[in-house]
Amino acid sequence: MDRRQLLKWLASLSAFVLPLSSSALAKEGGMTRLVKSKADWSALLPQAAYRVLFEEDTEQAGTSPLNTEKRDGTFICAACFLPLFDSTKKYESGTGWPSFWQYLPNAVDTKTDFKLIYPRTEYHCARCGGHQGHVFNDGPQPTGKRYCNNGVALRFIARNDKLPELRS
Repeated sequence: MDRRQLLKWLASLSAFVLPLSSSALAKEGGMTRLVKSKADWSALLPQAAYRVLFEEDTEQAGTSPLNTEKRDGTFICAACFLPLFDSTKKYESGTGWPSFWQYLPNAVDTKTDFKLIYPRTEYHCARCGGHQGHVFNDGPQPTGKRYCNNGVALRFIARNDKLPELRS
């Protein structure tokens, strides 16, 4: 069995290992993970948000109202409500997507994405694994990073408003 066949076989096993309609919390790397089936996430989220977060789709550039959001506050994961970015780290990148130069501590995980042939760094919510966007090395100082985020994968909470409880 070659590597590709092994990976397909392991992926097919996940349907039997993960429950069909429940959620679970698991501790991983200091972060309590929220695990739900794709069916559960699909029932909880608007279809556009589900496709981006759990099918790794990309929203069309320039369509998110969060791209022009200038108020003071916190950007949270639209799926599990984990705070991901502070508004003080947001900037206008000119790309048509909300962009940030720094995420909140322990908020995101990364992996390499080869969907466009060349490698890119994809980032996900560290709690639920929801796809947020890609990180590039063309952002402003002090980090030089551009976390280019899908707007439908985020919710904005104004600084004076209470953050929602983390979804369970």
